[in-house]
Amino acid sequence: MLDLMPSLGSWRPAVSGQLCAVATIVGTGGSVPRPMGTSMMVSEHGEILGSLSGGCVEGAVVEAALEAMRDGGPRLESFGYSAEDAFAVGLTCGGELEVHIQPLGAGSPELSLFTGQPPTKDQAQAPAAVALIRRLGAGGGVVVINDPVRFRAMESEELAKLVGDHPATLFAAAAQVEPLLQGGRAGLVRLAPPEECIDGWVTTDRWAAESQEEETQPEPITLFVESRLPAARMLIFGANDFGAALLPAGQLLGYNVTLCDARPAFAQQSRFAGADQVVTDWPHRYLEAEAAARRIDNRTVVCVLTHDPKFDIPLLETALRFNLAYVGAMGSRRSHRQRVDALLAAGTTPEALERLHSPIGLDLGAVTPAEVAVSITAEIVAERGAAGIKAGTKAGTKVDPTIIGGFPSLKDTTGPIHPAPVQQVPQYLTQEDPWT
Repeated sequence: MLDLMPSLGSWRPAVSGQLCAVATIVGTGGSVPRPMGTSMMVSEHGEILGSLSGGCVEGAVVEAALEAMRDGGPRLESFGYSAEDAFAVGLTCGGELEVHIQPLGAGSPELSLFTGQPPTKDQAQAPAAVALIRRLGAGGGVVVINDPVRFRAMESEELAKLVGDHPATLFAAAAQVEPLLQGGRAGLVRLAPPEECIDGWVTTDRWAAESQEEETQPEPITLFVESRLPAARMLIFGANDFGAALLPAGQLLGYNVTLCDARPAFAQQSRFAGADQVVTDWPHRYLEAEAAARRIDNRTVVCVLTHDPKFDIPLLETALRFNLAYVGAMGSRRSHRQRVDALLAAGTTPEALERLHSPIGLDLGAVTPAEVAVSITAEIVAERGAAGIKAGTKAGTKVDPTIIGGFPSLKDTTGPIHPAPVQQVPQYLTQEDPWT
């Protein structure tokens, strides 16, 4: 339910103390509209906050939530596609959803966490780190974690109360829960009952129980983990038309966007006022200071749009020393070749240069600043998912590293950056493209 955090604090049913139920996607299969962790709130009067599928199953979820509030217990609902029953509630995309529905009273930890005060503008854009560990099924319970990155399962009294204090159970919980918390992800965790396992080894009692069909096996412990870290950062270097177009595009993707330029007259223009931070400093000095203060991490994106070697070279030399999610630099292919030569001469390794996206963006035929912003953000999104695509590829399958999401990166192609126009246009409409 962390996806509802920006708006839950001002949602009238929750703030006024109404009985509510939260419906959360805890399992998916096939093609589904929304990922695990997506939630929808339903009040006792049928008011709704959020969405799970864009309309396919919401009506059935609301009915199930109202029933759960009437009987006071949680429930798990499954939705899929039925070719036999055209009127069955399900997903037309053919996927499957498991939705956990939990009634929440006014004093529940989840609602208390989010309904104290309506969020400010800054909180809505860059929510603080927070996580929830919920036990699904009989007993229920929730643990609220205010520092997911530093949370240690073996040392948590609250988690021990939730799953039991058996060392084997806590050890298994730590192994599965902590990566989800530290990665800012959502996921389902199943733990074997403590009597079945000691330090990860199957006991003789369990083997004996398995040989007796009449003996009832204890249910596994099922946890649902949701973790949200502070927004990843996008650092835009270059107070120009392209920086102005990229700024809102980065925020649309959820980044905390900083605009940096060494020239005060450029950086202090009103069109950059929407940035989360505007900094006047030499780019490489600013990046080094942020790294020293541990305000950047492996989710940070760096976009170098200055197109000026005196800024670009020391900045790229610095950026490529860090483990960043993305480093891209604007320029023509001629600029790129000169840039590579200068970086190699400065001591940057060829391996580090492989991580440089230059020329920046996917080869979409972008020309205007707005189109270039789309090209850059498309490459960032594609790069963000490339690791998952490669990890899910079967062994022996060849993957073209130059193709991301159907479009090649400009850094992996040759020839003109901008395609020839498909149609003839009047001469007075053409212009030199300033970013090459």
